[in-house]
Amino acid sequence: MTCGSLVMEGYAPETDATLVTRILDAGGEIVAKLNLDNFSFSGGGDTSAFGPTRNPHNHEHLAGGSSGGSAAALYYDDIDITIGGDQGGSIRIPSSWCGVVGLKPTNGLVPYTGYVGIDPTFDHAGPMGRTVADVALMLEVIAGRDPMDPRQTEIKVEPYAQALGRDLKGIRLGVLREGFGLPGAEPDVDTAVSRAIQVLAGLGAQVEEVSVPAHLQADSVVWGLIAEGANALMYANGVGYHFRGYYDAGLASALGRFRKTQGDDLPPTLKLVLLVGSFLNRHYHGRLYAKAQNMRASLRGAYDAVLEQVDALVMPTTPVKALRYEPDLRPRAVIERGWSMLGNTAVFNMTGHPSLSLPCAMSAGLPIGMMLTGRHFDEVMLLRVADFYERNFDWRKG
Repeated sequence: MTCGSLVMEGYAPETDATLVTRILDAGGEIVAKLNLDNFSFSGGGDTSAFGPTRNPHNHEHLAGGSSGGSAAALYYDDIDITIGGDQGGSIRIPSSWCGVVGLKPTNGLVPYTGYVGIDPTFDHAGPMGRTVADVALMLEVIAGRDPMDPRQTEIKVEPYAQALGRDLKGIRLGVLREGFGLPGAEPDVDTAVSRAIQVLAGLGAQVEEVSVPAHLQADSVVWGLIAEGANALMYANGVGYHFRGYYDAGLASALGRFRKTQGDDLPPTLKLVLLVGSFLNRHYHGRLYAKAQNMRASLRGAYDAVLEQVDALVMPTTPVKALRYEPDLRPRAVIERGWSMLGNTAVFNMTGHPSLSLPCAMSAGLPIGMMLTGRHFDEVMLLRVADFYERNFDWRKG
């Protein structure tokens, strides 16, 4: 995968990422580099220096971001499974918009060594595929401890493929009230996901509405962390300090040089975050970042409390379908659109819960995604529910 930016043109990593090594060791073949939003700082799919990532169902619409190429490529020949990065929804957004399955695993389950992130405390990497079975297979390959990844503490790895083919008897699903009717939500998205939930109920799941009021206030934590976290990591040349693990000296040298000589080519989304992050640090001396980090425990606890009563939460992945590509937007509109669909996704980067997007309907010729979110390290539950739904319901016709 490229970074979607000309700023780093000519840079070649000195080593493979850990998950790439694991894929190669398992017999996989790397066949393509894929497009994504410039420096991964948009959910829109239209900020790459190499051009927008088009939606495979309708080229007048976008594939979503930031891992848009990883989703769109699954509709083309010779690519079976892809990998995405996710700091605010960048696996799940394009999965929803392109009609594929995408999993953001529990924070730390998949090593991030060799990836360029935004903030090590909420960076995620995970698999994307045409089927739940493909995603489960890839997760078995890439999950697990890496001594060079400082994000990993106590992790739990399961035989994920064994979750497949099991029915929904005894499964309790919580329909998250606050996940519906988000600002700007398209009615057909909420309606389609509600119908999909009824399908799950018809397949044997126990369904009930649940409420997590903190879901609607999570933006303060999300942006409190993204702005200063990304700013600090950028000025540390993508490497950072004060951890035991792998330091990519080549990346630090290259990004440090390119940032100074080609800084004007950074995307407006990243420039704004760096400006805000610098302002917050200069005037509040890291206090707001620290406060946002401290709030994560109570935010996670709010979901954990509900997940003691149900096995997984269900909601729309994004409140809208794929956006239409508009090439002449002013920078402000590009920024606003690029962060307009994060309402249900970004919070679970901050809490670390696993979240899976799977297609559940077509409307106006575009896919709609349903998101399942579960307990930490309970990817098996999400894969089980998604697989049984996929086996028993054709979302393209439903």
